[in-house]
Amino acid sequence: MKFIILGCGSSMGVPRPDGFFGRCNPKTKKNYRTRCSALIKTKDENILIDTSPDLRHQLIKNKVKDINRVFYSHMHADQTHGINDLRVFFFKKKEPIKVYSNSATKKYLLNTFGYCFKSVNKQYPAILEFKRLNKIMFLNNGKKRYLIKPIKVKHGKVDSICYVINKKLAYISDVSKIYTKDYKSFKNLNYLILDCLWFDKHPSHLNLENSLKLINIFKPKKAILTNLSPELDYNFLKKILPKSVIPAYDGLTVNL
Repeated sequence: MKFIILGCGSSMGVPRPDGFFGRCNPKTKKNYRTRCSALIKTKDENILIDTSPDLRHQLIKNKVKDINRVFYSHMHADQTHGINDLRVFFFKKKEPIKVYSNSATKKYLLNTFGYCFKSVNKQYPAILEFKRLNKIMFLNNGKKRYLIKPIKVKHGKVDSICYVINKKLAYISDVSKIYTKDYKSFKNLNYLILDCLWFDKHPSHLNLENSLKLINIFKPKKAILTNLSPELDYNFLKKILPKSVIPAYDGLTVNL
């Protein structure tokens, strides 16, 4: 069972559409960052977390041939606007792909991408089907079932959902606050993948200082910083971070 960071860039990616690299060295391949999506890959299914606008490129690059389910973190464009790229997996399976999200994200997706959930005609059938996001979800891997625990966190003015997988890995790509009552779910993990936008404070994201503070509280065996803006050069981060903390890069894969 593997967890793949398909994209680790902030909302405009690195470089931005205008070619701006900021402080990132364009000669370093790991500074080329698409928008945030991730994949849980088991023997039985591929579970996608978010559909970034760069999803098509991410799936081709990582040779993903099938998507079985999709879990959304929140409604923002950089996590959702690649949704149309799921069509091919419906055509391959001839059945709608199951989608899970909080109520606000569900409302946004239905309003914005209604054609994905309601058939227009025979040529354009519904490709996705909403399912209830329960307090505890499961994934299948051979004869074993593992837990996926959705946890609500704050992301500026909206709620976001992070996912804790098999009590070993937490994926929190967009967050400004984790509620104290949920701290126990994030302690002593093998991997903590955590939002880290830039150096300065931001109303909707963690900056480097606050990311490191949470890492110090939760004490994972390995922390991985994601949602990285053009301010954060990969090699610079490698030099200044503790050994147990690393910057993400597109395609980074960990074994679960």
